[in-house]
Amino acid sequence: MSGLPVRIAPSILSADFGRLAEEVQAVERAGADWIHVDVMDGHFVPNLTLGPVVVEAVRAATRLPLDVHLMIEAPERSLEAYVRAGASRVGVHVETCPHLHRTLCQIREAGAKACVVLNPATPAVLVEPVLADVDQVLVMSVNPGFGGQKFIPGVVPKIAQLRRWIDDAGLAVELEVDGGIGPGTVGAAARAGANVFVAGTSVFRAPDYAAAIAALREEAGAASV
Repeated sequence: MSGLPVRIAPSILSADFGRLAEEVQAVERAGADWIHVDVMDGHFVPNLTLGPVVVEAVRAATRLPLDVHLMIEAPERSLEAYVRAGASRVGVHVETCPHLHRTLCQIREAGAKACVVLNPATPAVLVEPVLADVDQVLVMSVNPGFGGQKFIPGVVPKIAQLRRWIDDAGLAVELEVDGGIGPGTVGAAARAGANVFVAGTSVFRAPDYAAAIAALREEAGAASV
């Protein structure tokens, strides 16, 4: 993993939204590295979640980096609003960006780290030309739109291919995986070269957040040695 640390990013999609600030603070105390925020528009994906106002509320509740994943059409129209609301890192889908390089530059110009995201069926080669222009690549290991889905093993070779390209180019790019991450799957993703793991139900549905995060970190760390 080129010396990049293991990072656990609980997804608030699985949190109790009636106690959102408390939930965010609880996973921060439990050892989370980032907070993952899923933004869905009901068009690109079949669900509708939240907007910049909620991101702003989450920002006020924690000091952790906010990893904001835009599952929306035409993200270039609204990404700056999410950065102003407090997003530390902004992810956009290659499938929604006809001018991908321009959109990634827009994220950085707005003051956030730039992330490019691929759906499970999207080949890695589509992001190879922009690897030098991003801080992070997110590989979806489920079809986006809903939490609680099962990990798709077929994405593992894609993770490994991306890690090889990143390492061969000498880039300090974080490689993130989102979807069905929990005990038993986090290790497979880590062995392939991922270092950031988005965990929703495996953290927020666990009786002990700290124990759940520690177990994920331990399995990922052991697999990546």
